[in-house]
Amino acid sequence: MSALTALKLVALKKPTHQPAIVIRRNKLSSRLWEQIQLAKGQMSGTPFVLMKFRSIKDAHTGVRKQVEVPKRIKPWWFQTEEGKVCVAIKYGRWTIELAKGKPSIQVDSAEDLIKALEAVKVAVEAGELDTQIDIASAKLRSGFGK
Repeated sequence: MSALTALKLVALKKPTHQPAIVIRRNKLSSRLWEQIQLAKGQMSGTPFVLMKFRSIKDAHTGVRKQVEVPKRIKPWWFQTEEGKVCVAIKYGRWTIELAKGKPSIQVDSAEDLIKALEAVKVAVEAGELDTQIDIASAKLRSGFGK
């Protein structure tokens, strides 16, 4: 028992259920991480490749197997006519309005793009965009009930 006395023991268990907003926040946070890595890769000139597993059926034997394929990540940013870079935060295929009538963030350079994405990621993890995430999630779910 002497080995356990050096540890801080608590009476907490792992939660079996997370609230829906926490799951949505984590989803958006992971997508923001992908965008940050994609922007860093484009800035340094090295491609950012994220792999995923896909199930395919062998044509000859008919057996299903898991194959690792690269995940296609589309950049959320675009260039304006003035040469500035704008980034729109997406949840699924829906763009999140960060302020009333303002769905994009305008930045001057790639370094500013990364800083802006990191700032939005911090805001998402802090719960500042929960209402916008709920609205985008409701729009996304409404497309499945048809």
